[in-house]
Amino acid sequence: MKKIVASIVTAFALISAPAFAQADAASTAAAKELFDAMNLRSLMTGVMQQMAQNIGTSMRAGAEASIKGNPATTPEQKKQALAKMETELPPAISTLQGAINDPAMIDEILAESVPLYARTYSADELKQIAAFYRTPVGAKMLATMPKLTAESMQIGQAIAMRRLGPLMQRQQAQAQAQEQEQKQKPKQPAKK
Repeated sequence: MKKIVASIVTAFALISAPAFAQADAASTAAAKELFDAMNLRSLMTGVMQQMAQNIGTSMRAGAEASIKGNPATTPEQKKQALAKMETELPPAISTLQGAINDPAMIDEILAESVPLYARTYSADELKQIAAFYRTPVGAKMLATMPKLTAESMQIGQAIAMRRLGPLMQRQQAQAQAQEQEQKQKPKQPAKK
């Protein structure tokens, strides 16, 4: 048994080794140069700020849709749940916004992204990409990326809510129907 486990672990390590392969120094330096050319720290700060601004709206919309779409609750229960949401949601949003806007998170993302880029692209490819971002079109792409990313995220969230909202409501209704079914079943006398 120990030999089988050892063989499986060894096989997994050999298969996954390329994913964790070390990047060479030239590719690592080129990845850092690319991040500088992209002004990636500033770009990520903009994206994170957009995300932080929009997260409250998204969380509120999701919570309201869940509460209002719950067929098992009465209008009074929905009213109470919405009131509770209004008191609990602002601190939750604030906490998430603080985490999203923490500069240390961007530092960590950048530090862990350098090896990813360095493993994925050669030093020459990274230099070519950096050269593109130094062109007027590349600079425009970088300047518009936070806005495009934020709007794309809103589009994705809206589509997800349209698709997942009704699914969640059906699942809630099914769970409640099963619960009602269980309540209505006659209780079997205990066997002696």
